[in-house]
Amino acid sequence: MKNIKLLSILLILWSLGTAQAEDLEDRKAFISYLTKIADPVLVNLSQDKLKENMPIEIAPNAYGDRDKVTHLEAFGRLISGMAPWLELGPDDSEEGELREKYILLVHQSLRNATDPNAKDYMNFTEGGQPLVDAAFLAQGLLRAPTQLWDRLDAQTKKNTITALKSTRTINPYYSNWLLFTAMVEAALIKFDGDGDYVRISYALNKHKEWYLGDGVYGDGPDFHFDYYNSFVIQPMILDVTKALLEAGSGNKAEFEIFLKRARRYAAIQERLISPEGTYPVIGRSMAYRFGAFQALAQIALWEELPQEIAPPQVRAALLAIVDKHMASESMFDQNGWLKLGFNGNQPELAEPYISTGSLYLCAEVFLVLGLPASADFWAKPREEWTQQKIWGGKKGVIDKAI
Repeated sequence: MKNIKLLSILLILWSLGTAQAEDLEDRKAFISYLTKIADPVLVNLSQDKLKENMPIEIAPNAYGDRDKVTHLEAFGRLISGMAPWLELGPDDSEEGELREKYILLVHQSLRNATDPNAKDYMNFTEGGQPLVDAAFLAQGLLRAPTQLWDRLDAQTKKNTITALKSTRTINPYYSNWLLFTAMVEAALIKFDGDGDYVRISYALNKHKEWYLGDGVYGDGPDFHFDYYNSFVIQPMILDVTKALLEAGSGNKAEFEIFLKRARRYAAIQERLISPEGTYPVIGRSMAYRFGAFQALAQIALWEELPQEIAPPQVRAALLAIVDKHMASESMFDQNGWLKLGFNGNQPELAEPYISTGSLYLCAEVFLVLGLPASADFWAKPREEWTQQKIWGGKKGVIDKAI
């Protein structure tokens, strides 16, 4: 009997150890994927060689002058997704030392991107597109204020504020673009004390009007069946309203309404992931790949998932998606730059506004790395996600609208 009990204890300890090792490997996989995507951008930009070395792949029917906007696209979108991981800061662990390496790369990259005398000085004013990616850059800074802003030198802070303010000359479209203006102004409130509350209020009020129900907003007055509620709308509403609360000028009740809608949309997103780890290719901008799940990743990061969705099942689902994309042999070129397409290199799936830099919005799925390794999301064993459970004949949960 004693031998049986001892064997049972050993089996339990072995299973716990195996699960823990698996969980650590999941986090390492996410970090490996993120750094693989990030390296060409940050290494080159930190050396003032991004414009020199970054290829510019464009869609067959591309809009003109993508070469003038694609570099800020790559940098802003990458930082927006990478920031929460970097905000964990350096420590003596292998991962902590790696974070410090990338924090310093971002600092130097930001210096070159905003220094008028640098070769990689970026376009913040010419055309409409710079507003979009200045907003993603601002979002990244708001997501990592301690590591990416507070540790910056004074001149780079000044140059960055000047660059963000210069986008005020760009008139946003009457759509999700209003949130780009709001995001820039939210960052200016946080870092300069000189943000325009009127621009922010206009964007938020229009999106309150454009709410359609069940956690979904229209992209402007019309409904679009695509992933823009995740690419832009829900995350930027949350980050802008959170910044307002932190500045002492927000409306807590309004923030809670936005958060409730975002939690519902995250639940919908989790249900879109098939048992095999695929998801519907619907609507425009699918070349952003797994950036389509930014909203789900952000709600997981904020630890605001609905009660029926366990954090480890979201980890498993997101990893399955990213694994599938990253397994493609044509997702990257020979120097590690992202290629246009969805499942590999498929330039015919890219809209005219998409070029190489646009693709780095895929980094938004890595928001979950901002959760420490001790969080349930990483520390608990993987669980099957909703569609795996239901299609596997296991106990499921009825879905319902809010």
